[in-house]
Amino acid sequence: MSAATRIARRTAQLLAAGLAAAVLAGCERPPVTAIQNGFRGTGMEQVNNPRIDRVTVAMNQAPTPSDPASPDGPKAAQIYKNVPLLGHLSVAEFARTMLSITAWVAPTEGCAYCHVGDNYADDSKYTKTVASRMIQMTQQINANWKPHVADTGVTCFTCHRGQAVPRQVWYAPQDRKYAANSLMGDLAGQNLAAPSVGLSSLPFDPFTPYLLQDKPIRVNGDEALKFTGAAANRHTTKQAEHTYALMMHMSSSLGVNCTLCHNTRAFQSWEEAPPQRGTAWHGIRRVRDINNDYLVPLTKTFPPNRLGPLGDVAKVNCATCHQGVNKPLLGAQMAKHYPELQSAKKPMAVADGLPPPLAEAARSVLYFAVGSAVLDGEQVRGMSLLIATMGSTPTAKATISGYHSTSGELAVNQELAKQRAMTVRDVLLTAGVVPERVVLEKPISAEANLAGEDPAARRVEVTVK
Repeated sequence: MSAATRIARRTAQLLAAGLAAAVLAGCERPPVTAIQNGFRGTGMEQVNNPRIDRVTVAMNQAPTPSDPASPDGPKAAQIYKNVPLLGHLSVAEFARTMLSITAWVAPTEGCAYCHVGDNYADDSKYTKTVASRMIQMTQQINANWKPHVADTGVTCFTCHRGQAVPRQVWYAPQDRKYAANSLMGDLAGQNLAAPSVGLSSLPFDPFTPYLLQDKPIRVNGDEALKFTGAAANRHTTKQAEHTYALMMHMSSSLGVNCTLCHNTRAFQSWEEAPPQRGTAWHGIRRVRDINNDYLVPLTKTFPPNRLGPLGDVAKVNCATCHQGVNKPLLGAQMAKHYPELQSAKKPMAVADGLPPPLAEAARSVLYFAVGSAVLDGEQVRGMSLLIATMGSTPTAKATISGYHSTSGELAVNQELAKQRAMTVRDVLLTAGVVPERVVLEKPISAEANLAGEDPAARRVEVTVK
C-alpha cells in the first residue's frame, strides 16, 4: 500500500470518527435506566441517566428546618414597628422566621439585604418591599393552590436556594441586533438553539404567550381529517410549534418524559391521561398568577440593573421551583415546618382604632392598618355587601382605588396603596368575580395632605357601575 493510500485511508477514518463524535454529542452514553409506568408496548416509561440523577439529587436537598420557637410571650407587633404581615407571631417565632428567610435568600448579605441597619422599620430599601410581597405570594400559593402544591407547599427556599435571585428566571428576549433587512428574514422566534427549548429549533420564548399571557396551549384537533363544524381546527403549524416549545421546557424543567403527563395512545385525551396532567394544568395557571399578580406589578419597584434587556422584571417558569426534578426538592415538605408561610393570619393589635368600613350597594370604603396590606376583622366583613352586589349584577364592574399618604417616600406609599388595592381585588376574585369585571386604578394621593396616621390616608375605595 502506497503512502498516499495510507494517508487517504487514515484521513477517511479520522473524518468518520469526527462525524460519529459530532452525531453522538447530542446523546447520553449508556447505561440509562427505564421505569415502566404504563402498559407494555405503549412506550409509557421514564428514562433516567444515573450520572445526571446524582447531580440533580445533590442540587435538590432541602435544608434541615430550624427548631420550633415558643408561641408564648408578647407578639411581634407589640414589640416591633411596621411588621404588618407577621405581627401575630410571638417574638421568638418572628425571629425564627426572619432568620430562616435570611438563610434561604441572602445568607451572605444577612439582614442588611432588606433592612436599613439602624432602623428595621424603614421601608426605603426596595428589597424589603419585594420581600413583603413575596411572603404574601408564598402564603397565597400554599393556601389557594393546593391542586398543584398539595400539602407539600413552598417556602422561599423552594425557588431561591440561598440566592437573592433564583437561578431559574426569565425575561422577555432581546431583539436580534440585525433583525431589520436581514437575509435570515423573520425567524418567528425559532432556530436559535436556546436552552429554554432544549437547544431545539422550536420557538425560544414559550413563556410570554403561555406563562404571562393566556394563549391557547392545546392546538391539536379531536378528530382526524375533519375541518368543519365543532371539530374545525384553524390553528397553524406555527402555533403548534410554540406549544411543543412549552412542552420541551416543562419536560426539561421536571427531568421527565412526555409520558409523565400524557398517554402515548392518545396525547390529547384527558380521560386516559395520568393524574399528573391535571397537576400540570394547575401549575401553568399558578405560574401565570405569580407572574401577573406578584412580579409584573413590582417592575417599577426594582432598580434598572435588576430588570431585563427590555425593562421587564424577572419572572418565573416551571424550572424556578422544580430545577430538574418532578417534585421540587424531591418532595421534601418544608412548608409544614413554617405554618406562618402557609396562610395569612390576623395581625396582632395593629388594626385597632380603624373606623368601620363603609358598605353600600355601589360603593365600599375599606381601611388598613399602618404599613399593612392585609384586610382584617371588620374590614373583611365590610366587603360582604360588595360581593353580593357583584353577584346579583353580572354585568357590573368594580373599580378599585388605593389611597396613600402624602408624607414619607412617594414610591413606597404608592406601592403600599397598590398592594392594598390588589388585596381587595384578590378577595373579589376568590369570591368568584371574573378578572374582567375588576379594574385597578393607579394609586391616588389622599386629599387634604392627610398623613399616614389618618385612616383616610390608608383606605381603598371600590365603586360598582
